[in-house]
Amino acid sequence: MKNSIKVLVIDNNESLTKDLEKYFGSHEVIKVVACKNNGEEGLSYLINNINNVDVIVMDLILPKMDGLYILSEMALRKIRKNVIITTNFKDEHILEEANRYGIDYYMLKPINFASLEKRILSINLNSKDTKNKVFSLEKVLTELLHNLGIPSHVRGYQYIKEGVQIVFKESNTISYITKDVYPEIAKKFDTTPTRVERAIRHAIEISWNRGDLNLMESIFGNSININRDKPTNAEYLTTIADKLKVDNNLIYN
Repeated sequence: MKNSIKVLVIDNNESLTKDLEKYFGSHEVIKVVACKNNGEEGLSYLINNINNVDVIVMDLILPKMDGLYILSEMALRKIRKNVIITTNFKDEHILEEANRYGIDYYMLKPINFASLEKRILSINLNSKDTKNKVFSLEKVLTELLHNLGIPSHVRGYQYIKEGVQIVFKESNTISYITKDVYPEIAKKFDTTPTRVERAIRHAIEISWNRGDLNLMESIFGNSININRDKPTNAEYLTTIADKLKVDNNLIYN
């Protein structure tokens, strides 16, 4: 397939992998080249078919060899591929650990295939030298946070704005929130990383109770069940940053 994006799926849910193969079976651009149901087979396929894989879509919890081990082996072998993590495992510290290896996106299951499709295509677009429209991140972000129900007078509002801009400028990687983003925000606002984390958490609580429900669903619905749980700080910041990138295919100014 000419100019295709070749995807390796590593997930122990055979039903999911079959559904993914079916969904992308006739896609004009995205081609699922292999589905492996344990980490050992997934890494083996990658090593032996390194030029036949552009994007890896995988769970972190896998039989025989987990996702973090695969990422560490890729780093050791200097295998550079775009990686999308899809998992039921929700832990901010594990997310940060995975980010050390430069993953591109993190999506909580159940996966919305249309959203996954957009993520894969955006990775491909962002890997090319395309002329993207420059926009004012400050202006767009201010309007978005207002619609998400976060009042501008709460401290978490400014911290979220700053955090999203940091993540946005990381060029397709999820920032290492606790070790990098919180301290950077704290330094700018003359406070502590712990207070930054708490203030962002408080602002998310307000957002979840006051925000536009349709907008919340459109942004977080594919990775967060609004009726059950709220996103972590890392998920909130990175999902908003991803939305700005994917929806507009824009660059920061």
